[in-house]
Amino acid sequence: MTDNTYSIWVAEYAYVMNYPVSGVLYGAHNEGVRKLPYCYVIIKGGGRTMMVDVGYNHQAYGAVLGERFGVEHWHSPSEVLAECGVSPEEIDTVFITHAHFDHLGNTDAFANATFYIQERELSKWIWAMAQPEHMQWMMGGTDPSDILRVVELAKQGRLKCIDGPLENVVPGIDIHVAYDSHTYGCMWLHVRNDLEQQSENGWVLAGDLVYVYENLVKNPEVTDGQIQGRLSIKPVGLAMGSNTNLVTASDEMLKAVDYQVKRVIPVHEERLKDVFPSRNTKNGLRVSEICLGLGQASVVA
Repeated sequence: MTDNTYSIWVAEYAYVMNYPVSGVLYGAHNEGVRKLPYCYVIIKGGGRTMMVDVGYNHQAYGAVLGERFGVEHWHSPSEVLAECGVSPEEIDTVFITHAHFDHLGNTDAFANATFYIQERELSKWIWAMAQPEHMQWMMGGTDPSDILRVVELAKQGRLKCIDGPLENVVPGIDIHVAYDSHTYGCMWLHVRNDLEQQSENGWVLAGDLVYVYENLVKNPEVTDGQIQGRLSIKPVGLAMGSNTNLVTASDEMLKAVDYQVKRVIPVHEERLKDVFPSRNTKNGLRVSEICLGLGQASVVA
């Protein structure tokens, strides 16, 4: 197999210790709680240092939302990225999968980055903000100030508002979109790490279109770094749009990696540590190493 072009790490920056299972798996009522890591993804290689999502800043309304959802142990990007040998200033590109506060709320920490977001994701959140008070359930996981910060990025010339899928946004990385699913314009990334059009070394970075392995596999078991179980797509617990769209998007993600469940990365999945090489940092947060690019030293060894 061709050497990896990119290293990929999933870096935990906070967590919810007791998150309802029904929030991550549709219809899983009265099935208890589980730990839900809050993470972002770092992609490094080809002379680039990129991220998928940026977490949130535990201040102002971001802190209010964090406390509402029971978020604990928040740490800054400078602390979290340092565990992967990266600084926020090095990040040149950020892909925002969707505009919920825990994915979009810390854009200010990345002063040198250009941000990619779906045009529909931005415009529909502005629409939702403009609805009357009795319809503001739609804004439950979104900080209006984050939307304004995205507009400020546009003013600075650091926003790429895209409409639909985009191949080779950087070499070997494709943007896909799942309209009206978890949110209005959710993106997912296909990293073709061998740079081949028909890649045999691809990874899907799923954002919140997939929370946990149960969204893809019935009763999954993790053994020796492999995920065992029968494919059975069940949508996440929150759809601003259609559960049908969530199911079809999940199938598209699986198809992109020849239905190898291990190659679909759900960033909120605690069991990443059982599938990929991982370590707990001095701050008590996990780093999982999905793959290493040519010449890159491990950050978890």
